[in-house]
Amino acid sequence: MKFVAFDLETTGFLPGVDKIVEIGAVRFVNGEAESVFSTLVDPGMPIPEAASKVNGISDDMVAGKPRIDELLAPFAQFCEDHVVVAHNAGFDVQFLKADIEKFESAAPRGVILDTLALARKVYPGLPNYKLGTLVQHLGIPSTNFHRAEEDASYCGQLFWDMIKKMSAGSPNLPPTENLVQMTGKPELRFPQIEPQPKQLGLFDLA
Repeated sequence: MKFVAFDLETTGFLPGVDKIVEIGAVRFVNGEAESVFSTLVDPGMPIPEAASKVNGISDDMVAGKPRIDELLAPFAQFCEDHVVVAHNAGFDVQFLKADIEKFESAAPRGVILDTLALARKVYPGLPNYKLGTLVQHLGIPSTNFHRAEEDASYCGQLFWDMIKKMSAGSPNLPPTENLVQMTGKPELRFPQIEPQPKQLGLFDLA
């Protein structure tokens, strides 16, 4: 089975206002990382000091990197129609959704699952369900947190552990609708937008 785990780093907490500064995604096949999509993103604005303190990403690091409108289509191509997972998925999805709609870009086509919501059902009784807490609980080897590729990798390993636990070791993904139901939230997908032809201005006909 294949799925893609992803994570973002941003300049703040407000989708459509704050900007993405890093995308990390890891495609897993039967629980093993197969390929990686990872890039810093030029947000077109200074990165606030508070954000840099969390993720360690500075203005110098993103200078000259691709803008988000250049990365949405390659990211969609990487994810294809596979199940997509993220920790506290709603946060990351809202940031990408704002840019997908703004630039009328291609988007991943698969169902999005929130590992935070699933973990609350699969591992009851933990003091909290932060990604770091779950990684420590499961004994997943870890180095840095709050960098997109590393967090995406942890998220994917967490998801695979939950799949094995729910499937009694079977490598088969439970029906997606069952996993969505477990999250207690409506099914989540990225918008699929057909780019509209641009209207010609009065002087474009000359």
